[in-house]
Amino acid sequence: MRLMFQNEARFGRVGHLRRCWAPSHCRPVSHSQIIREYIYAYSAVSPLDGKIDSLIAPRADSDIMGLFLKQVSKRFKDEHIVIVMDKAPWHTTGRLEVPENMSLVFLSPYSPQLNPVEHLWDEIREKFFGNRAFENIDAVENQLMDALISMNKNPECVRSLTGFRWIIDILLYV
Repeated sequence: MRLMFQNEARFGRVGHLRRCWAPSHCRPVSHSQIIREYIYAYSAVSPLDGKIDSLIAPRADSDIMGLFLKQVSKRFKDEHIVIVMDKAPWHTTGRLEVPENMSLVFLSPYSPQLNPVEHLWDEIREKFFGNRAFENIDAVENQLMDALISMNKNPECVRSLTGFRWIIDILLYV
C-alpha cells in the first residue's frame, strides 16, 4: 500500500512580490505584473519516501484529473494507492474515472492545512516564482516544469516539506 496526498495549484502571469535580500542602503527592484493567464499543476506526494508525481495542464477538470490518476496508477502499478485529496468539484463528480489499484479518501471541507502538498506549492512559489515577471504562459510552464523536476530529483526536500509527524507515525504503525 502507498499513501499519497494530492492537490492542484494554479500558476500564472500574476506576479507575487516577495521579500528579498539587498545590500544595505539599496532598494531592491522587483518585477510585478497582473496578466490573468494560468496553467495548473497536479501533484501527488508520498510523504514517507518523498516520491512525487506531477502533471501540468491547461485547466482543472474531471477529465484531466482522470488522466492524472491513470498516470499515478501506472507509475505504482504493483501497489494499491490510497490518495488523500480535497473535495474540489472535479474530484467528486461521478465522471471521474478511478483506476482499480487506487482508493480516494477526502479531507474535511475547509482544511487545506491537513494537505501537505500545500507546503510543496508554497516552496515552489517562493523559490521559483517570487519576484518574477513572465513574457508569456509558455515561460510560466517552463518555470513550473523546472520547479517540479527539481522537486522530483530531491526526495529529501519533498519528505521534509510533506512528512508531517502524524502522517509518518500512521504509516510506521500500519
